[in-house]
Amino acid sequence: MRHFLLLYEYGSDFEVRRAEVREQHLSRAWAASARGELMLAGALAPPVDTGVLLFRADDAATAEDFARSDPYVTNGLVKAWRVREWMTAVGDEAASPAGKPSDTKEKDHE
Repeated sequence: MRHFLLLYEYGSDFEVRRAEVREQHLSRAWAASARGELMLAGALAPPVDTGVLLFRADDAATAEDFARSDPYVTNGLVKAWRVREWMTAVGDEAASPAGKPSDTKEKDHE
């Protein structure tokens, strides 16, 4: 599985309008999380002008499909979005682990 970042650029009225559709947006996000597709999501702050959603999938279509039908997008709260593959290399969930040290215990240097 690979990692994809869905990046939202919020409109200037996002914070004022998001209450209108936030429950629908969160319901879809939690459903995607339950399916194992959406790993983390939230807004960058302050200011609240960008959203970042981390997907784990075989291809970008999972994140793209989410965006196209997300109430934040369909109701105009997001003025632009894009999906970028994230080439994860470090961490237990990395798609392509690189340079991981061996699991041997470190020696004391006294």
